[in-house]
Amino acid sequence: MPDPKAAPVDLAALRGEIDRLDAEMHALLLERGEIIERLIAVKKTSESGSAFRPGRESAVMRAIAERHRGILPLDTVESIWRVIIGTFTWVQAPYAVHADVSGGDAPMRDSARFHFGFTVPYVPHESARDVIAAVAAARGDLGIFRIDQGASAGPWWRDLAGASAPKIIARLPFIERPGHPAGTPVYVVSKPLADAAVREEVLFAVRVERWRDAAAEAVSTLGGEIVCTTGLAGELSALVAVPGAVEPRDLVAALDASRAPVSEIVEVGSHAARMRFADGAIS
Repeated sequence: MPDPKAAPVDLAALRGEIDRLDAEMHALLLERGEIIERLIAVKKTSESGSAFRPGRESAVMRAIAERHRGILPLDTVESIWRVIIGTFTWVQAPYAVHADVSGGDAPMRDSARFHFGFTVPYVPHESARDVIAAVAAARGDLGIFRIDQGASAGPWWRDLAGASAPKIIARLPFIERPGHPAGTPVYVVSKPLADAAVREEVLFAVRVERWRDAAAEAVSTLGGEIVCTTGLAGELSALVAVPGAVEPRDLVAALDASRAPVSEIVEVGSHAARMRFADGAIS
């Protein structure tokens, strides 16, 4: 039963507080837009065709998760910030998101809309290789595709080799957790970002003359993983992820020692270290 001595709740006053906060949040978004206009004038990002900064975005998302508290779900907060970041990035330098829908359109559309918002155009394709080709032909577009493509997709990562070829620049979602509303693990590719790339994890396309089960353990000892593999002209092509501190020669030496001699190794991208959120903490 309600306490008869308790002070009556002033619903009108509470709703007034909500209205005040809504107005302040809108005003702050408008102020953010004004700052972005000044940023465009200084950086001239609209001329470069890309304003995506995966390292900064990863740091922002980590800070949000670390300070989050209260009854509002983290999913909602993350989604709001992703829309803000994705849309203001588009305002700086318009871009489209190309998505491989060969494994189903719904999870890729969810991922694109959650991470980049509804203002950014969404363009479906039939394979990861088609996405990479579309990004290569565009001025500053992004591409997304599932990390686990399956053997039938072929060695798509080899299309990322070469100095001017698109590169992996992020792994989404930025904050991994059970039940994430857009939790399909995807890579983001763009044309090379140079100084904007973050190298906490680096990816290599590797060809080995023969496969050995010990190869996976050898990569693991370096703190890395073999992400994908497929047969290629009597050899094995693999996408390998290792911490940024690992030199290519160290990876080659580890694979050679496992009796999986390397015939070719090419860097094909990098991204921020994975963030996992559980029990109210991030790791």
